[in-house]
Amino acid sequence: MSKIIDFKSASKASSKPGSKTQPGSEKNADSATESDNVIDIFTRKPLSENLDNKLIRITPELDGLEMLYANSENQDKLFSIKILAWGLRTNGEVVGLVPWLHELVPCDEINDPLNGHWQGYYDAGVDELFYSAPLHKIVELETAADYYEYQCESDREIIQEIPDTIGTHAVLSADKFKSITLKEVVSWRLRQDGSISAMLIDDSKMVSTPVLPGDDCLFESEGCDDFHYFFQHHVANKIKAQDPDALAAISILSET
Repeated sequence: MSKIIDFKSASKASSKPGSKTQPGSEKNADSATESDNVIDIFTRKPLSENLDNKLIRITPELDGLEMLYANSENQDKLFSIKILAWGLRTNGEVVGLVPWLHELVPCDEINDPLNGHWQGYYDAGVDELFYSAPLHKIVELETAADYYEYQCESDREIIQEIPDTIGTHAVLSADKFKSITLKEVVSWRLRQDGSISAMLIDDSKMVSTPVLPGDDCLFESEGCDDFHYFFQHHVANKIKAQDPDALAAISILSET
């Protein structure tokens, strides 16, 4: 359900300036060692790794850059999807973020032979493949992180909300995909704990239009029992048009 790119069309590879460590991000060695010995029960990773990878600032991707990925069933091809945003981690790294299955995922963490594994970033305008965040996004995120210093009382406190700029849709179904509802994602909220939530419209609470980020009628997708997956706009439009291939893909997802 993504655009296919042959390896030949992504032949120009570069090493654009990558992320750099923020001032003050050095950690005490003893403290890091202690964290390495503590395992997060949800991610099965050392606690120190989770803390280093925590997102502290996000910014929308506005120039159409894409993520490339491959899967085991099409080893001679690369696929692309639009990057939603770029995120700054606690350790100073900047990484692309894409709606992937049922959550917003850092591109470099996508590593599933069946569903896909990250191969890099792609700029279709200049036919360029690269592996690090663009320098202007790094500067933007680091500058914003230095300027905005939040004092939060709760890990669930919202520290940032950005609009969805790529037409992401959420797939809802209450009857095991016998019927589905497609809802546009209005925005994405970053919380103090580094988690990011997709915000959908509760039609019963909508007062005015257009619905903008921060509206009281928005609710989190993960808090909805009927939520299953995210699709980008071109796939969602195919589903709305009853496209056979799109409906077949939905049928496959319903069996997983």
